Amino acid sequence: MKTLKLLSAFIIGSLLLTSCVAEVIIEDDILIEEPSITLNQLLNTYEIWYVDIERTQGTGEIPFLQKAFTVSFKNGVFYANNNLVGIGSNGNGFGLDVGFYDTNRMQLDIDHDIDGFYDLTVVQISNNEIKLIDRVTNTSYFLEGYQRNTFDYDLVFYDNIHYFLHEYRAWEKVYTSQFGALNEFDNENYLKFLYQGSGDNFKSSKDINNLNINDIYYDYTGYYAIDNIANTGYTKILTLDYDFLGNEYFELTVINDKEIRLFHPSSGTIYEFIGRGFLEFKSTENGKSAQNDKKRMKKADFMKLSK
Repeated sequence: MKTLKLLSAFIIGSLLLTSCVAEVIIEDDILIEEPSITLNQLLNTYEIWYVDIERTQGTGEIPFLQKAFTVSFKNGVFYANNNLVGIGSNGNGFGLDVGFYDTNRMQLDIDHDIDGFYDLTVVQISNNEIKLIDRVTNTSYFLEGYQRNTFDYDLVFYDNIHYFLHEYRAWEKVYTSQFGALNEFDNENYLKFLYQGSGDNFKSSKDINNLNINDIYYDYTGYYAIDNIANTGYTKILTLDYDFLGNEYFELTVINDKEIRLFHPSSGTIYEFIGRGFLEFKSTENGKSAQNDKKRMKKADFMKLSK
């Protein structure tokens, strides 16, 4: 993508240039700002703004951006896709109505239904990229603009699949293949995943099937990790750290947004689990990890799984 150069200069001996959002004209030694397009028009140039969470700068956080995969600005209404379950179909791809917004020059005011009012400064980085700055916490988020018909919802889903796993309160085993060697994991009937960086971040249970979610007793807690497989974006490696068994490795594929398949290479067995108790994320307590947790997450989990 072409980068729009943002240049500024003083009145004396300078040529004034800005981004496509505002044009500055010198007239009788008076600076007059004449926007070529407004900030609201810029925000509406793209239907979907992807929140590139890994590029976030600062030690604070903007809660409604921290938990969102995408946001949208439409006729004063602020939308967000906070869940991977249903992404691309919820709200015709826009996600949920989560608040209202208004613009004033390069200031973006967002009144979020849960997180309250935020006054953000917008800086245009390129033709489809903006930075939102919270001056109070000195934190910046980077957003990339797309149209719904060209946005790869599936890629977002698989790139963030560790979040998908904890969008259900429990995963219940519903199928075990007849082929494959007997192994200890045959006895595990429930899995529960918490966000990475939260300490012991998965649980397993040998309880019988069809229990009430609240009645499940988890026999074991440990750590899990998700890793990519070379040359494929749709199959992942799931590692479960069982102290008494060592690390168990599975090839994880998604059947649909409520069912996953685990292939256990060491035994040749296939398991299928369904999600129970869908969690509609409204805060970072249940959704994405907070900034400081996110920065510690990969190193801490790697060390735990390498024991």
